[in-house]
Amino acid sequence: MIRSHHRDGLSLLTIDRPDKANALTVGMLRDLRAGVAQALDSGARALILTGAGRVFSAGADLDQARAGLATAHEWEDLSAALAALPCLTVAALNGSLAGGAFGMALACDIRLAVPDARFFYPVMRLGFLPQPSDPARLVALVGPARARMILMAGARIDAPEALAWGLVDRILPAPDLMDAARALATDALAADPAHVATIKAMTRPSRA
Repeated sequence: MIRSHHRDGLSLLTIDRPDKANALTVGMLRDLRAGVAQALDSGARALILTGAGRVFSAGADLDQARAGLATAHEWEDLSAALAALPCLTVAALNGSLAGGAFGMALACDIRLAVPDARFFYPVMRLGFLPQPSDPARLVALVGPARARMILMAGARIDAPEALAWGLVDRILPAPDLMDAARALATDALAADPAHVATIKAMTRPSRA
């Protein structure tokens, strides 16, 4: 349910469970983490993370969430690995993003979204804490008040509002999403990996 492709300096990770709104199981989280490790080992200069179908990810699979997945360490392991990559990372959000899946997008350098994407992280209502690194990354993008609107007030943010807040960087029609993500990777793919890593380090937020 995770497709992982690595070629010519570009890594592409695709969540492929569209019949379940790309809800994530512990096995899928581990496969995504393995895909990130493969990107690092292959010397990737750019990585694109996306989903199949009309939803990026509904977060944790409900059955596994009831069994403890909502608080599993695999979420934080994955977002930490993404944030630590020395290459350019682009989240191509093909649809709505919910719950723990937020961490993957927040850990990427650039976020693109389709016009009908929605963003929500209902930890207050569900009685869970967000993953440890997610609040600081969210605050760095949208500020503390808007982060509290999402995490504490349960606000559902549509794509235009997410763009205005800085939660996403561009809105693209769905047919153009992947081409736009690949276009953003063009310069990094043409560069030396050490050069990519140096500029990434120079632009890294202090609490990434």
